[in-house]
Amino acid sequence: MLHAVTANSLKRKSLTMARLSISGLNIEYELLGPAGAPAIALTPGGRFPKDSPGLPELAQALAAGGRRVLLWDRPNCGASDVCFEAEGESALQARTLIQLIRALELGPTALAAGSAGSRVSLIAASQGPDVISHLALWWITGGAISLISLAYYYCVDSAIAASRGGMAAVAALPTWSQQIQRNPHNRDRILAQDPQRFIATMERWALAFMPSQTTPVPGMSPETFARLRMPVLIFRNGNSDLSHTPRTTDWVHELIPHSKLMDAPWPDDEWNQRSTYALKHGSGHFAGWPALAPAILEFTRS
Repeated sequence: MLHAVTANSLKRKSLTMARLSISGLNIEYELLGPAGAPAIALTPGGRFPKDSPGLPELAQALAAGGRRVLLWDRPNCGASDVCFEAEGESALQARTLIQLIRALELGPTALAAGSAGSRVSLIAASQGPDVISHLALWWITGGAISLISLAYYYCVDSAIAASRGGMAAVAALPTWSQQIQRNPHNRDRILAQDPQRFIATMERWALAFMPSQTTPVPGMSPETFARLRMPVLIFRNGNSDLSHTPRTTDWVHELIPHSKLMDAPWPDDEWNQRSTYALKHGSGHFAGWPALAPAILEFTRS
């Protein structure tokens, strides 16, 4: 395991940046806050890395509130290894999160996450409820338009590139540029894939996002929702948000009857505003997330 402590100029309390091998994948992570304190694992959305604007600031606020905070790059995100040997990308990331929490011996850990991170955290909590103390979720992705869009966002471009130009064309896509820049070995991992098998994987992963009449969240069934016995806090999705619809948070709340549903600390059109900004500037979807810190700290005290 490689460790490095950042300069004081980063102003992050007790920060450790490291890499750990989890089931053969190198996973980049950071730990903030006092060792031994109650832990919170933060997971962003999309394929965005752990240092996306807003996420480190939320972590700092939680660490200042006395928490041990885990920031991590999921497989296929940031500087962690890419991997296509899984039944689904969200399931792969969820399994990795549980293994990482156990490997770091963080003890019972709260999961706090938005957008794709909320999906990963729900699946993780259903797979490893013994190590998850709380769930705090926002921007839970759902709705027909949103889920169909996710199949394209995560899978279609890569599959088409593989069909037209092989794995070299996949490696040249913008969707993988940051992962290769931050971890050059990822290009070799992509090029090592058999194109036809890769296309079949993308088709399978895309099908996982198809809208369902029985569950609001891909990868979760009513039975897996029933495994979530820990305290759960859900921030309502905005009425104007087609990526994270209000019906999705209502439905998740119905499937977790003991969950607490509350308004988010930002305007109804927060996602639309942040997405417009990010389209122009390349990042910024999560810039408002530090506003969640007081509610998360209060929720995880019990």
